[in-house]
Amino acid sequence: MSDRDLEPLLRRVAEALERLSPPQAGRLDLDAAEGFVWHAEGETLEAVFEINRIDLSLLRGIDRVRDILLENTLRFAQGLPANNALLWGARGMGKSSLIKAIHAEVNGQTKGSLALIEIHREEIPSLPRLLARLGGVDRRCIMFCDDLSFDAKDTTYKSLKAVLEGGIEGRPDNVVFYATSNRRHLMPRDMIENERSTAIRPAEAVEEAVSLSDRFGLWLGFHTCDQGVFLEMVEGYVHWYGIAVPPDELHARAIEWSVTRGARSGRVAWQFVQDLAGRLGTTLERAPEKKP
Repeated sequence: MSDRDLEPLLRRVAEALERLSPPQAGRLDLDAAEGFVWHAEGETLEAVFEINRIDLSLLRGIDRVRDILLENTLRFAQGLPANNALLWGARGMGKSSLIKAIHAEVNGQTKGSLALIEIHREEIPSLPRLLARLGGVDRRCIMFCDDLSFDAKDTTYKSLKAVLEGGIEGRPDNVVFYATSNRRHLMPRDMIENERSTAIRPAEAVEEAVSLSDRFGLWLGFHTCDQGVFLEMVEGYVHWYGIAVPPDELHARAIEWSVTRGARSGRVAWQFVQDLAGRLGTTLERAPEKKP
């Protein structure tokens, strides 16, 4: 076969290989929006132009953790060192709401310096690839994972440990990782107990299992609230949206709602206010003249 005959064959082989190869990852444009959702399949960031969040002033009963996370985030936005943060504890007490509200608060103070990027729990294995790409952009980013936890058969936590602090590349300077979880150590107690009972060196096995949470410099605990704080939450929402209800009636309805739900939390307070507004025929639109 002559060189002239071989050239078209080689061209077809090269074109076929090019079609089979994965597309080259494009440059991440983080100026398009304040929020993004990472999709591991295709390695793309979907812009979120209107983030689902509430105002920071509406989050009640969590003043201490609010101030700690706000200070940490402000330092990060200003280019100063900041810690990864694990927000753990009771359901419905505002863990994810706090992250989104603080992102808005800090961006208001620093002219949109921070991008909020959500990564779903199932896509944590792709986190190293995302961080590698984020390291090449100028904008600072809060990486946000809601309801982060691991079960007994899941070894993803080992790779996450390396990504957060232990790997040779480490975390890019322009990225901080905020996660929420109902578990302080991100894994169920029975998983830790199983490690203890089956390992040759039980103490070392347990240390391996729980050391992921040590990668977070901030542990911020959220606990169930009492009736007084619950009513403050309800009053804050009612005032914010301008819902006209006599205080005594509001309190009686809110307490009855919490009893039927068997819980008091920010989530339960918000669900009550939605039900109340619907019953009164009121839309939940911010009353401009009313500020908490």
